[in-house]
Amino acid sequence: MKFTQDKFYKRQTTLSEIGKIGQQKLQDAEIAIVGCGGLGSVAAVYLAASGIGKIHLIDFDVVDISNLHRQVFYKTDNIGKPKVEVLANHIKAISPFVEINTSNQPVTKANIFEQLDEFEIIVDCTDSLPTKYLLNDFCVMTDTILVYGSLYKHDGYVASFNIMDGIKRSANLRDAFPKMPENSIPNCSEIGTLNAIVGIIGLMQANEVLKIVTQTGEPLINQLLIYNSLDNSQLKIKLKVDGGCDNVGKRGILKIFKNENYLDPDCEIQKEKLLITSENLKEKTRNENLVIISVIEEPNTKIPFEINQNLPLSIFDVETIKINPKNDYVIICQKGILSYTATQLLKEKYPDLNVFSLKNGIENY
Repeated sequence: MKFTQDKFYKRQTTLSEIGKIGQQKLQDAEIAIVGCGGLGSVAAVYLAASGIGKIHLIDFDVVDISNLHRQVFYKTDNIGKPKVEVLANHIKAISPFVEINTSNQPVTKANIFEQLDEFEIIVDCTDSLPTKYLLNDFCVMTDTILVYGSLYKHDGYVASFNIMDGIKRSANLRDAFPKMPENSIPNCSEIGTLNAIVGIIGLMQANEVLKIVTQTGEPLINQLLIYNSLDNSQLKIKLKVDGGCDNVGKRGILKIFKNENYLDPDCEIQKEKLLITSENLKEKTRNENLVIISVIEEPNTKIPFEINQNLPLSIFDVETIKINPKNDYVIICQKGILSYTATQLLKEKYPDLNVFSLKNGIENY
């Protein structure tokens, strides 16, 4: 069956603020969505259905069973398949007028210009702090618009960064949070989340893109919206351009980009010599000299074995941890990501220490 754009987008073009001119703006738009999980899958599907002409999906991950409760465009028979592949196929089935391209490579400092240089708007749907700062700094350097979204438990955050506001660009992420925290903030796999807020924030990001492209309404310029799903409260924090730090302007961000590596342990290939498997840990628990440290943030997390110490990564400090070089240490978390970071920190401080991260975490124990 053949479709025409007039019929496909009729309910949308009926709006006086959109019309055929606005619909053509959507058709001409080229955007990239980085991260195709809870936020990205929602934003991508709604933007495609609205008629964005070209969408580039970036995600290196595959569908996991733990994704399905909040990433509702994936199915049980998609488990193990690349997210970008599954999502692209879904969009092609519902939006015949949208060009979809994909990349299953993580965005890094080394490849970000190659991956994103051609797009006018980038939608940040990642749950990685280093990647968020990398995307932000790239957008400032290249005068690209960034639609930001993030989650923490029951709170969601949305903003439209780096938009032309008069004769200069609007605020960016570093105007809100000038420096990346030294310790990782846990993502939803570590701290947990309900599915509804994930969909809400993804939709808010899609709405920001639609407003920006069609020049309709008021995007979240120079402000950060915080939405709480428990009481439906919304707070808008005003942001001052170059107000948070001397280094948030373009010149300062150029300097940061030269020196920052933006490494994300979730995207990093973990060294086997720093890992311990579940099987080996079960054998090692008989060792009286074994010390198990949890870096899990959520205090009520059930751990399938006894631990010696609980040190959430947000307060993990190798300078203050008491270490006995005669002991063996195993660091644990839910998925083996935060624990690997902590293991690296201890190994750097104590090169001869026997310290390991539980491979794939307690979720796979």
